[in-house]
Amino acid sequence: MGFHIWTDTSANLPAALCKKLGIGVLPFHFMRNGGKAECCLETETFPYDAFYEELKAGGTATTSMINPEAYRQVFEKEAKAGNDVLYIGMSSGISGAYGASVLAAREVGEAFPDRKIVAFDTKGASLGEGLLVLAAQKLQKAGEDLSKILRELDRLRTHMMQIFTVDDLMYLRRGGRISRMKAVIASVLNIKPVLRGDEEGRIVVTGKSVGRKAAIRALADDLVENIDAKDACGVGIAQAGCGKDAETLIRRIREKLPNLPILTVPYEPVTGSHVGPGALALFYISRSPRAV
Repeated sequence: MGFHIWTDTSANLPAALCKKLGIGVLPFHFMRNGGKAECCLETETFPYDAFYEELKAGGTATTSMINPEAYRQVFEKEAKAGNDVLYIGMSSGISGAYGASVLAAREVGEAFPDRKIVAFDTKGASLGEGLLVLAAQKLQKAGEDLSKILRELDRLRTHMMQIFTVDDLMYLRRGGRISRMKAVIASVLNIKPVLRGDEEGRIVVTGKSVGRKAAIRALADDLVENIDAKDACGVGIAQAGCGKDAETLIRRIREKLPNLPILTVPYEPVTGSHVGPGALALFYISRSPRAV
C-alpha cells in the first residue's frame, strides 16, 4: 500500500516529466473565442506561441475550474485500487478548484475510511505549484511517509516566491485580480509592474519598472538577493509567448549564480490567459517566508 501524487495542469509541468515520475494530472479547461472546451495535457505539442499571438490580436480565452465530480472520480479510482492520494493543487486564493478537491476528498474518504485522501493548497500557480509537486515526488522517492511530506510542503509553501511581470495588466483586470485604475495607469505610463503571490496566494503589485528591460532586471535581482540556494526545489521560469525574454532572465541569473538548476516552461493556456501575452514569471524558495 502506498500513495499516489496528483496535481493539475496549472502546475505547468511538462507532460513527459509527470509521466516519468508517476505524477497524475487533472486538466483545467479553456475555451478560445467562445469555442469548445480544450485542455493542455499534451504539453509538447500545444501551439503556445500561436495561442498568445491570437490573444494579442484580440482573441479571447475563457476558463473553467475542475469540478468536484472530476476529482471524485480520480480519488475513488485510487481508493478502490488500495492507494492513498496526495493531491497538490492550485491556490485557493485565485481559483475555486481547491475547494472542489476538498469536497471530493472528504466524500471519498468517508466512503473508504481506510484510505487517506489529502488535498494540499499550494497558495500558488504555474511553477509556484509545480515545484512543490516535484519536491513532494522527490521526498516520496526517498521513502518519506505522507505526514512527513505534508509538513515539508507546508514549510516550502511559506517560502515559495512567485514574482512576475506582465505586458498588459488588463488581462488580470478582466479576471478580477487587479483594479481597473492600476491597469489603466500602468498602460498609459508604460509601467511594467512587478507582482507577487502573497501568503494567501492572491496576486498583488509590489513594485514597478519603466520598460521591459528594467522589469526583467528586477526579477533577476530579486532572486539573487533572496534565494535560499541550499534548498533542493531549484528555480522555475514561465513565459507567455516571450521566450527571448526568458532567455535574457536566465542569463542575468547565471551571471551571479551559474549553477542553479532552472526549469523553463511556456505558460499553460489557462493560467496564461489570465496573466496575458508577455507574462514572465520567476519561482524560487526564499530564505525568508514570503511577505509583501
